[in-house]
Amino acid sequence: VIQAVVDNVRWQMSLDRKTTALKQLQGHMWRAAYATGHVKGEVFEDVVPAIRKWREAGMKIYIYSSGSVEAQKLLFGYSTEGDILELFDGHFDTKIGPKVESESYRRIAESIGCATNNILFLTDVPREANAAEEADTHVAVVIRPGNAGLTDDEKSYYSLISSFTELFLPSST
Repeated sequence: VIQAVVDNVRWQMSLDRKTTALKQLQGHMWRAAYATGHVKGEVFEDVVPAIRKWREAGMKIYIYSSGSVEAQKLLFGYSTEGDILELFDGHFDTKIGPKVESESYRRIAESIGCATNNILFLTDVPREANAAEEADTHVAVVIRPGNAGLTDDEKSYYSLISSFTELFLPSST
């Protein structure tokens, strides 16, 4: 039985499945690794300063990930930048719905009491970007080392950024 479970988990991971149950299992495994200090959540160096600046401007910051809320809290609670959980106003995972379905973004907007057209969603996955746009959410596709490449059509269609600092508007002074 144990081998069958291990084989099933490996199979799901090989297909990059985003099922809630798999992500919860991974969250439990990660918890032990983070708690012992064997793992730290990697955060790009531009992320924390940018989020701090957005928060100072009164913006709310939420995470929507295919990783479970528990896994998100571990990553940001034990990050290379220390515990940065206080920077986030909330967390969403696949319990709200799949990231490739527009209704998920509408549910998030309703949950946080915000119109979808007042939300900016950052992603590195074009299918997620499409779903967010279908819900009338603003989107920027983030280009980072290790991300899957984009087609020429995707590169020309989406707003692309490689650093969170690119999201700041020019100063009015």
